[in-house]
Amino acid sequence: MLDLLVHNATLPDGRTDMSIAVQDGRIAEVTAGLDAPAHEKLDAQGLLVAPHFVDPHFHMDATLSYGLPRVNQSGTLLEGIALWGELKPLLTAEALIERAMAYCDWAVAKGLLAIRSHVDTSDPSLLAVDALLEVKKRVAPYLTLQLVAFPQDGVLRTPGGVDNLKRALDKGVDVVGGIPHFERTMADGAASVKLLCELAAERGLPVDMHCDESDDPLSRHIETLAFEAQRLGLQGRVTGSHCTSMHSMDNYYVSKLLPLIAEAGVGVVANPLINITLQGRHDSYPKRRGMTRVPELMAQGVNVAFGHDCVMDPWYGMGSGDMLEVAHMGLHVAQMTSQQGIRQCFDAVTTNAAKVFGLEGYGLEAGCDASFVLLQARDPIEAIRLRASRLKVYRKGLLLAQTPPATAALHLSGRPPTTGWMIPRP
Repeated sequence: MLDLLVHNATLPDGRTDMSIAVQDGRIAEVTAGLDAPAHEKLDAQGLLVAPHFVDPHFHMDATLSYGLPRVNQSGTLLEGIALWGELKPLLTAEALIERAMAYCDWAVAKGLLAIRSHVDTSDPSLLAVDALLEVKKRVAPYLTLQLVAFPQDGVLRTPGGVDNLKRALDKGVDVVGGIPHFERTMADGAASVKLLCELAAERGLPVDMHCDESDDPLSRHIETLAFEAQRLGLQGRVTGSHCTSMHSMDNYYVSKLLPLIAEAGVGVVANPLINITLQGRHDSYPKRRGMTRVPELMAQGVNVAFGHDCVMDPWYGMGSGDMLEVAHMGLHVAQMTSQQGIRQCFDAVTTNAAKVFGLEGYGLEAGCDASFVLLQARDPIEAIRLRASRLKVYRKGLLLAQTPPATAALHLSGRPPTTGWMIPRP
């Protein structure tokens, strides 16, 4: 007897009347119209069942700290970094863990079951590192948390920065990070990329580097990252995050850059909500929006994913852990409003993000983990349009969260009161 049988489901690729059989936490079979005995049966009623959401770029050490010790008045990246510097001496492990655990609860309720979080290694105490390693341990039964050693103040710019980052990796942090555009010079930035990629190669670890998070069209760190990835044989293990300077680069240079990124097997993570908020702050009009060239990168075969980046922290005062909100903003800013483009934005917070993460057992195929979400929508396009309710969230076959369907009660003159779904049933 099966543990769980989901039937009458629509899958992201458009297949309908599909059944998903679950046994021992894994998908045993995905086929049309399966009827088999099961301890639990779920009628999806023709609605969308998708693999769980993945956030490939987040800062959990800062999340839910909005207003501490003050609010970012200019809205710029640099004031956010300065504000985080003011907050760091006031941090306690207990408060950081409490905020991170609260955010993980938000995430699970939204069907977000895997998060790659950067954690600041600039403080020699490594307080944030120890706190998030504890969070990682606590949430492991229901959420996969991957940590990036992130030298927020610059690995070369910070006294002891390299040693701090190495100690974080020794403690069990998973990925090597960096922020070359925040080093003192362009040359120091390039040197930091080389150093950090060599460290990752030596330790057999992935790389995820904040790259060119500025409006400067001459920032070239993604080019250096692609070069080092190829030189060191790190293809498929390297991610360039943000890459917002690409929004301002001239088209001739980009025509050379995009094939280099693809050839080096470097993935890119854009963060639509935050990129368009922090960038262009020094412009009058026309005002640049700052997000990297998502459709152009995808057309070159580069794996592009979307991250949330921030929720209620020194850089961004909004957010709720909803990756459909991220995809919704991404498709607007990238002007990916075709049917294919919208579906690609759904992939950017599911399958593409899972590739960045290196998640094993991800997907809706036999042998994959039975970790999926039932959405109150009939396809990925409708899911993004409505930011669809997560009716059921499963991890390895176990129900983690559920949300009642979104309904509206109408009381219109001359008509009897009606209550119904916000979308027509299929």
